[in-house]
Parts: sequence; structure tokens; C-alpha cells
Amino acid sequence: MGALRYMGWITGCSVFTALLSIIWQAFLTLQALNRTTVLLTGLLAIEGGVKKSTDEPAPKVAVGYGACTDLQINATEFLETFYKMRVPELSTDFAAKNVKNENEFLQSFAYYFKNGAAAERVISNSTLFKQLITNAKIMDKERIQWYMGGNAPLMAVRFVIEGADVLLGAHMSKKLRPLLPKEIRLAGDEIPDDDIHLILEYKAGDKWGPYEAPRANRYILHNDKNNPHLRAVEHLTDALKKYNPQLLVVSGLQMMDMFKFSPGVREARLRQVQSQLTSQPPGTLQHFELASYVELELLHQLRQYVLPYVDSLGMNEQELSNLRQVLENGRTTLATDWNPRIANTLDQMRQVFINLLEDYNVRHKSDPHRRMLSRMHVHTLAYQAILTVANSKWKNTRAAAAKAALTAHRYVCKSQFINPEAVTLVLDDSFATSAQEQAPRMRISAANPVPCWQEFIQYGADLQKIEVEICVAPVLICRVAKKTAGAGDNISASGLVVQL
Repeated sequence: MGALRYMGWITGCSVFTALLSIIWQAFLTLQALNRTTVLLTGLLAIEGGVKKSTDEPAPKVAVGYGACTDLQINATEFLETFYKMRVPELSTDFAAKNVKNENEFLQSFAYYFKNGAAAERVISNSTLFKQLITNAKIMDKERIQWYMGGNAPLMAVRFVIEGADVLLGAHMSKKLRPLLPKEIRLAGDEIPDDDIHLILEYKAGDKWGPYEAPRANRYILHNDKNNPHLRAVEHLTDALKKYNPQLLVVSGLQMMDMFKFSPGVREARLRQVQSQLTSQPPGTLQHFELASYVELELLHQLRQYVLPYVDSLGMNEQELSNLRQVLENGRTTLATDWNPRIANTLDQMRQVFINLLEDYNVRHKSDPHRRMLSRMHVHTLAYQAILTVANSKWKNTRAAAAKAALTAHRYVCKSQFINPEAVTLVLDDSFATSAQEQAPRMRISAANPVPCWQEFIQYGADLQKIEVEICVAPVLICRVAKKTAGAGDNISASGLVVQL
């Protein structure tokens, strides 16, 4: 009897403990849902608070360069179907090289997949690329999707959605042109066939062999013939003479990364980009959208021909780390922390800003076309961070950060409606503004869903000071990602248009 009573007591305790655990989990879920709802309400209020006069003309934006057709498939389904027995050991050997064969493709993919890092790589082997496209096409038609692709067209479409008047510099085929909104003016020739990009999308938790993706992302392969040559640059330059935009956006230059040009050709094309930038009037703001770069020579050329002539930069956390390494140490990085602390990201933004500002101060007298960087936007999975110089032409920094955060969820979830139950929040209620000791902390709350503050950044040997405003907005992360390719372009464009 004593044993039976003891067993009954143990069973009762186990049931009570399990019930208590269920209640506690339900409480935590409800608490998280309430916090999400509060933050969503605050972000929507900030987004809706920016009202433009009906008499105010639509902002004019010009975007270059290039376009393509995206073939999107689920990465793990594709690899399980065609490469199930060929999962490689993890290696960095081919992560920063163009892909020549299947083994290099699989090793490169495995590296970025395991790190949850976005990557865009060129396949120099045209036969292999055609085979991969053929393999993708024979999969279940419901499993593959075709889209208009390219950084410039995607940003152009987002600008139009947000109410801008848009000029796009790109070559397109008759097949692709109807996918572009009629409101967008096109500067570029008609071409027989568009370049195709193979987009291998994966979700957080997807597995391939021993590897598991820590976050949703994509791995992009291309064998482009048109885009690396930036053939639309001259067409856009001519159109700009009459268009007179408020903003000129340069994007798609990563198509030059690891592409084999004849000697001097790539530099000559980048000189044309430089000429376009330097020919614009001072009143035209200029933005460069970074992407996945691994070739150090190209990055040095961008530092020479593009970075000194723009007012604004847009990038993700991986591209930020890469740019900082190039500026400070003359080397590149591959995959970085997919979910960096806000403090570390802000410190890297300050370091990049200081490097470019000091370079401007040294060289602008001998080159009056150089521009002082006045805006940086870093978009990560968990938050948006925007830095603008005080009293610059950029306005509505808080609203831009909120807009970018909302666009991140809407685009990745492929839904304009944001359901709090479809959201994951990664950020805590507060964050340090720097990794340095005794750095101030900012709270994210119902009253202040997008914390902003002013600070002075010191630079140069004589420790000059410049005042900046920094805003950080939490991203309501889409729990079940449906599309990540093009997310950065849409996020960046939505933040830019608010600041014009």
C-alpha cells in the first residue's frame, strides 16, 4: 500500500509539473504575442505618420543597372533530389571562388547554408549551369517559381509601390518587359534573352545532411553574359540629362565579381559608372547598394570609382563586415555572425563612416566631385539601423527605419497584412548603443518602438566631431519565410524613399 501511495504521489507530481509547464509556456506565448502586437501598432503608427502634401510631386528616382529572370526553388528539396548522396565536408576552399564543377558548387553551398549567410556566386562552367537549370525545371512545377530579378528592377518596383516616379537603366527581353510596371521608364536596349539566376531558397531549420540552416536565406548562382558588362550605363547616363532625379541608385555591380573580363575592361566599365556619378548635380542624392562580394580587386576598384561619389550606402550585416575589413585591413570576410548584437553593428557602422569621412577630408580638395557620406542603412534579420548626418538632406530617419522593418516582414512573408502570430521577435527590450564600456542603453517600448538618438562621432588626427542621428527599428521576423531573394533591395528602397 505504501508503495502504491508513493507511486500515486509521484504520478500526481508529474502531472502537476507537466500542467504547470504547459501553463507557463502558454503565459510566455501570450506575453510574446502582446509585445509583438504593441510593437506592430507602434511601427504602423510611425509609418502612417509621414504624410506628403497632395500638391507635392512624386520623388524622382533613377536606378541602375541590369535585369534578369530568377528561377526560385527550395534548396534542400533540390539537393535531396539530385545530390542526396554527395553531401560534402564543410570547407572554405571554394566559398570565395567562382564555381567550376559540381563538387565546388556543393562545397560552396554547404558553407553558406551552414552559416545562414546570403551568397551570390558565378558559375564559369556554362554546361554545368545549364544542367542545374534543366534539373530545376524537371522538378514539380508547384515547387519552382519564376520572377523578374535583378537588384535594379526590384528596387525600381518598390520605389513605384511607395509612390515614386522611376527611371530604370537595364536591358530586357520582350518576355521580361511586361513584368515591369508600366509606370517605370526604361533606359536600355531590348535583348533576345535575359540572364537567368538560380535562387536556392531555404528556411530556418532546413537540413541537408549534417547541416542545419540557422536562419532563412538564399544561395544564388548565375552564368550571366549581359549584366557583368553594365551595358545600360550609357543609356541611363543619356536619360538622366533630361530626367533630373532627386535620387540616383547604383546597384548590381556584384555581377562583376569573379567574372573573367579581358584586361582593363572591368575598370573601364567602372569608370563609366564614376563618370555618371560625377556628372550629376550636387542636389541629386546618390546611393550605392552593396551585395555579396568576395573578389578583393573588385572591392578596391569600387573603393576608387564608386564609394567616394555617393551620399548613402545600403547593406546587410555580412556586407558591412566585409566593407569594414576592406577599408581597414585590405581583406575580405566570408560568412559572419547571422544575428549580430546591435552594439557590434553600430560600432562597425561608425568605423566605416569614419574611414570614408577621413578619406573624403584628405582627397576632396583635389577632387571636388567627391561626396561626404551622409547616410548608412544596415538591414539585418532582427533590426534595421540607419545613421544620418545631422542637418543633411536626409529626413524622417525614424520613419525610414520603421518602414524598412515593416517591409522586411511583408516581403519575406509575401503578405501586406502582418499577423502577430506569424512573427518571431529576436531583440530584447533594450540594447547597448556600443560595445564599449558604460555605453548608453536604449529601450524598445510601446512609447518608443524605434529608438533614435543624437551623438557626436570623432574622426581624424585632430579629433574633429560630426553630429549624427541613429535610429534602430526591430524587425517582426516572418516565422515561415516564403521569399528572401530581393529582400534587401526592397527593404533598402522602402527606407530611402521615405527620406527624400
